[in-house]
Amino acid sequence: MADFDSDFSNDSDFGDDNLEEEIKKYREIIENGGVYNSVEEIEDIIQLCQENDRYDDGLFFIERLLEVFPYNSEYWLKKGITFNGLFECEEAIECFEKALSLNPADAEIYIEKAVSEEELELFNQAKESLLEALKLDPRNEDAFFSLGLLLQRQNKDLEAIEYLCNAIEIDSEYAEAYFELGYCFENLERLHEALKAYESFSDLQPYNPGGWFNKGVVLGKLNQFEKAIECYDLALSINEGFSTAWFNKGNALADLGRYEQAIECFKKSHELDPKDESSCFNIANIYDELGDIPNSIKYFSEALKINDEYYEAYLARGFCYDSAGKFHLALRDFNKAITLSQDNADAWFAKADLEYSLGKLQEAAQSYIAALKIEPDSYEINYNLAETLFEMGDWLEALNAYDKCVKINPTDASSYYGKAKINFILSRTQEAVDCLKAAFKINPAIRTEFAKEYPEIKSSKLFKKLLGEI
Repeated sequence: MADFDSDFSNDSDFGDDNLEEEIKKYREIIENGGVYNSVEEIEDIIQLCQENDRYDDGLFFIERLLEVFPYNSEYWLKKGITFNGLFECEEAIECFEKALSLNPADAEIYIEKAVSEEELELFNQAKESLLEALKLDPRNEDAFFSLGLLLQRQNKDLEAIEYLCNAIEIDSEYAEAYFELGYCFENLERLHEALKAYESFSDLQPYNPGGWFNKGVVLGKLNQFEKAIECYDLALSINEGFSTAWFNKGNALADLGRYEQAIECFKKSHELDPKDESSCFNIANIYDELGDIPNSIKYFSEALKINDEYYEAYLARGFCYDSAGKFHLALRDFNKAITLSQDNADAWFAKADLEYSLGKLQEAAQSYIAALKIEPDSYEINYNLAETLFEMGDWLEALNAYDKCVKINPTDASSYYGKAKINFILSRTQEAVDCLKAAFKINPAIRTEFAKEYPEIKSSKLFKKLLGEI
């Protein structure tokens, strides 16, 4: 389930065509030596270039200004910000260092410098820069926010919360701080606090779909699916192309058993994001839940067309083929799943069960053993192996497998009963009787099964005496 990107854009209302004309116009002015008479206008153009991701153009203009005003710290700051936009962070840091050499008391320079340092994964340096900014300006909410964001991105959510709360204490309408605060609380599973933070964000920015989306995510985690759907609908009313909101709405509807509506949401999500295989996977799972195996196979196959290494889809489609009686296709999918996930026992277990049902006992036993190498303490796999070995007549190995089952689950009557049957075959009468006593004590209904399977033993006076019935 994807979270909404927590970055915020500052898209200008200045049209692309108008900006293009302005850029062209002021390039010509500069080429004609008109920088001095157009400084303020060029500064505005640089700001627009930054806001509209026209960083190459912005760099051209800021360099022209620096040719004329080389000791202007504000221009070096702008150049550093522009390099950040171009992801040339080392060059950006050089510009910020130059700006600080000219104006060491500007907290904003330290804040922007920390952005570059974080991008270069120089986390300690970034933190030091932000703390320097706070020394210069102890109530700088942007420095507190940036520190919170830095720590949150290092998964230090508790520390991040402290700084984000400081930012909010200084500016109670700091929307982005509420958003990141909600994200930290969510990571810590403090869901009610996360919900409150996202609500504060949405109160401040009601037309930002991210707030409604993340609120919906938290409500879903709290099993408040109807309210979650309302939030996803609000996000979609703002941005109908928000594919993850369609996806999460589909999940919430599926949790409520409203499968047809859920399918429509997943189809819409897939339409908006055709490279996301998870929408097809979820549609397939719903059809499987509804017993519509052909459509389930169809959508698992669609998921695999997008991602041919989707382990879960091969495994799930294999179960569908098994249910449809297409056993060779099921085996093919289970084998493919095994090749993709060597450390997952599920595919080996599924393959073994299918081989057992097809009467391929030797192959089934080997597959169960392979599954147990991954999950040695699985009762179910050990028990199925024991039953398979019993049918193969491999009595001693079967007995070992039943012993492992008893060790894993001492209160399971079936394993004791299996041991009893093998001990009868091996003429270990006392051991057989002891196992039967344990089975009967745990589950008295086993007596009926035993009487049907071994009527001659059940009626034996010697046997009754051994059991203590006479």
